[in-house]
Amino acid sequence: MNTKQENLVKRCGTTLLMALSLCLPSMAWAQNMIKSIQAGQQAGAEILRIEFDQALKELPRGFTIQAPARIAIDLPGVGNALGRNNIEINQGNVRSASVAQSADRTRLVLNLRNASNYRAELQDKALLLILEPSSVEVQAKVETQHFSPSQNNSPIDLKEIDFRRGADGAGRVVIALPNPQVGVDIQQQGQFLVVEVLRSAIPAALRKRMDVRDFGTPVQFVTVAQQGDKVRLQVDAKGNWEHSAYQSDSQFVLEIRPVRQDSNKLTQGPGFSGEKVSFNFQNIEVRALLQVIADFTQFNVVTSDSVTGSITLRLKDVPWDQALEIILQAKGLGLRKTGDVLWIAPKEELAAKEKLEYESLAAKAQLEPTRTQAFQLNYIKAEDVVKVLSGAGSAGSSGTGAAQGARVLSPRGSVNPEPRTNQVFVTDIPAKLEEIQGLVQRIDVPIRQVLIEARIVEADDKFGRSLGVKLGATDMRGLQGGIPGYSVGGNNYLSFGGNYAASGYQTNQSPQVDFTNSQFINLPATAINSVGAATIAATLFSATANRFLNLELSALEADGKGKIVSSPRVITADQVKALIEQGEEIPYLGSAQNGATAVTFKKAVLKLEVTPQITPEGNVILDVDVNKDSRGVLTPAGFAINNKHVKTQVLVENGGTVVIGGIFTLEEIDNINKVPLLGDIPYMGALFRNKSRIANKTELLIFLTPKVVSERASLR
Repeated sequence: MNTKQENLVKRCGTTLLMALSLCLPSMAWAQNMIKSIQAGQQAGAEILRIEFDQALKELPRGFTIQAPARIAIDLPGVGNALGRNNIEINQGNVRSASVAQSADRTRLVLNLRNASNYRAELQDKALLLILEPSSVEVQAKVETQHFSPSQNNSPIDLKEIDFRRGADGAGRVVIALPNPQVGVDIQQQGQFLVVEVLRSAIPAALRKRMDVRDFGTPVQFVTVAQQGDKVRLQVDAKGNWEHSAYQSDSQFVLEIRPVRQDSNKLTQGPGFSGEKVSFNFQNIEVRALLQVIADFTQFNVVTSDSVTGSITLRLKDVPWDQALEIILQAKGLGLRKTGDVLWIAPKEELAAKEKLEYESLAAKAQLEPTRTQAFQLNYIKAEDVVKVLSGAGSAGSSGTGAAQGARVLSPRGSVNPEPRTNQVFVTDIPAKLEEIQGLVQRIDVPIRQVLIEARIVEADDKFGRSLGVKLGATDMRGLQGGIPGYSVGGNNYLSFGGNYAASGYQTNQSPQVDFTNSQFINLPATAINSVGAATIAATLFSATANRFLNLELSALEADGKGKIVSSPRVITADQVKALIEQGEEIPYLGSAQNGATAVTFKKAVLKLEVTPQITPEGNVILDVDVNKDSRGVLTPAGFAINNKHVKTQVLVENGGTVVIGGIFTLEEIDNINKVPLLGDIPYMGALFRNKSRIANKTELLIFLTPKVVSERASLR
């Protein structure tokens, strides 16, 4: 290159640098800037005036927030020339204004005292934000919500109108619009909601009244009609309800949900709990809309490069988390949350990434070198920990036949117990060793103990009458040749004795006469409780002692009361079965398999079997099995066993007493044995009959008292 050419290049380069130095300041100067923000009132409405260097080409987009009350305005291509980011206003409903600049746009946030809607107007180089007054009179006039304006010139047929039930009991009226430009108005009239789809038509088949009461939502009826150049939907709802509406592209959804009265409930079922927002965007890019939500929620949003496209979205008083879900569902996107970072990508991409992560972890587990770590155990046995880690059973389940559990160790892991020092040695990959260490710390803890005291009370009341006396006398005149007894007139005499034999002995009937063959009435009183009845006898005979009439009377009354108290006590660890019993084993003769005689034993014991479980509140759940057996009567096959058994589960407060069972038996027996006809004669019929009455009462009560042992001194 010659010298002339080099000089030419230098001159051109200098000219280009000078041009750039002149252009750059002019470009920076050409950016529109915010010059001032002023607040005032006009005709009862609050007006916020934002002055710019240049006039805005179109109305900026914005949204409102109910709690905290805010209005956010996005100003693309606008900078901040105020010199500060926070402006104190403190006039009317406006507290302050915040200006945040990011890249090529600025967001203006108005902090309000009360939630309010707004209306935006352009006036020369200023933007006017007119806040709607909050007085009752003005609110009564503004009942119609202009959800979206109509941008079509002629009526367009609606595609479909459907009703669905949400998972949280909300009713959803879904309207398939022909395109996103169709306008919608919403108006509440008492218990009715009126939706008017502007400049639209409805086919005759869809003009009907839908009965949706069976869906179990606040909505009862939905009436669809054509009125002029608009379609009118009247939604009849009952109860306490609230509504919200949103539009995603060509689908408009009106949601009527019941108002929940439980203010202490942390989550309202499958619903949403975010702060409410209102959006109105036409063909906005999805990435920009996600950034708007990120700025509002203060979350860091990472959007995948494959997230593209635009969406038309209109929301009115919708929780922000529901708004985010609507956007994700409309575009087939998924979300993963890590801390305060939200990663948003197509669902297929998320699934593929998670699959790769799992495959990577699985490959790492197969190749990563293992190491051995020893765990010292203090309260649990090493054999029980081996069962837990290997999936052979749960901790503390030795001897209980626990079912197989999930294996904690990796396929390459192994565990060996050391019973002498109560340690386990685990060989596995480092990630599993960390997991096992946390598991051991949770299960190797001291177990609380429970003292269970049972009181078994048996009471019986046996009624009878025991009136008796021994009175004796001897009449020797008959034995010495005289006439015994006492004269009762004529040649008849009467003699008394304790029974047949005594009376016969005094009158010289014995031993010549067999008294059992001389009885024509034999109905003596029966024994009660193995006690025989008392007797008295009398004999009427002639002076020649040839004719005798013998009579023996017997009577008995018995009254007995008894009480047996058994009080077994046992102490055991939480959720560990305990057994205590006392009694005897009764032998029985039986046959063995080879035909020989073998002796078997059957228990007749007092047994208390209990498994306690301490609840988080300090109460005790008891699985109780109580037996009170005793030796019964002797049968040809051996002794019978009197069995009393209670098995149940109860919840008892610590130190409280509960009655878990009661058996009350009442036995009443009346027997009358008599000679027909003669036994029914008044007064005299008592000589031809006998009567017995037995009334036995028995009662069994079982009392249980569990006590959680918290100190060693309580065991003494």
